[in-house]
Amino acid sequence: MTNLLELYVKLVGLVLLGFFLGRKLPATVPPRLGQLLFWVGVPVSIVAFLRQADLSAQIWIAPAIAHIAILLGAFLAWLAIKGQAYLTNTTFQHPTQGSFILSAMVGNTGYIGFPVTLAMVGKDYFAWALFYDLLGSLFGAYGLGVALASRFGDGATNSWQITKAILINPALWSFGFGLLFRQVTLPSTVEFYLEKLGWATVALSLVLIGMRLSQLNSWRRLPQAGGSLAIKMLLVPLVLGYTLPFFGITGSAAKVVVLQMAMPPAFATMVLAETFNLDRELAVTSLALGVILLLLTLPVWLWLF
Repeated sequence: MTNLLELYVKLVGLVLLGFFLGRKLPATVPPRLGQLLFWVGVPVSIVAFLRQADLSAQIWIAPAIAHIAILLGAFLAWLAIKGQAYLTNTTFQHPTQGSFILSAMVGNTGYIGFPVTLAMVGKDYFAWALFYDLLGSLFGAYGLGVALASRFGDGATNSWQITKAILINPALWSFGFGLLFRQVTLPSTVEFYLEKLGWATVALSLVLIGMRLSQLNSWRRLPQAGGSLAIKMLLVPLVLGYTLPFFGITGSAAKVVVLQMAMPPAFATMVLAETFNLDRELAVTSLALGVILLLLTLPVWLWLF
């Protein structure tokens, strides 16, 4: 409980700081901070935390579970759209359908999932969260996500441009480098400051989330966002969470995987919505509401698992 309260103070405090700064600073600051984290901060943090992670367990199952969760979320969202059309004789516009499905399938397993995992489970099991994100969520967003976004939007000509981002993603390259760099012995002082840089990146990531949320001007899409979040943050982790023992995942490893499955929608949903002209308002509302909902659901997942 002490760890949970400490996590809430840090999460809420840093996000609120970002929200305040997002309203006061020029509009160019959040994109620049995002670029800094993308190219420098996140890769450094991956290298830093990988040095202390336990890679002896069957962590390669984590990305497989991630892909199953993504597919299940997309399928349940598709069923919800069909069910709504059948019961009300009305249907979402194609751009809204695209944002609804994306919000239900891809989670923010990096910027939010990493600090939650580190705070609630510890560095020993960080590799589970890392493999889930880099080999699961990343490919789900820019693989299946791109295909769905081009299907429901009108930006199909940009498909190759976004898919190409996977190949030059610095997080993936730093992941490979970090695995090799684990074998290198560093002075304790360098090790200390490397870890501090990793934690600084986590803090700046939460500040960036607050800045992005400050851009939300309307809650008109609240009902649709609530539906996608019920699938993403409640149904999928509940259904798959109880199947983890069949994959041999128990204890702290299971807790990490469940927490990753229960994260709010990823920033990638907003990027895809903007690129393919989907329902950007729904994407941003889902992201904002998901961060708020996480404060309520996090204790439940920790209690259940």
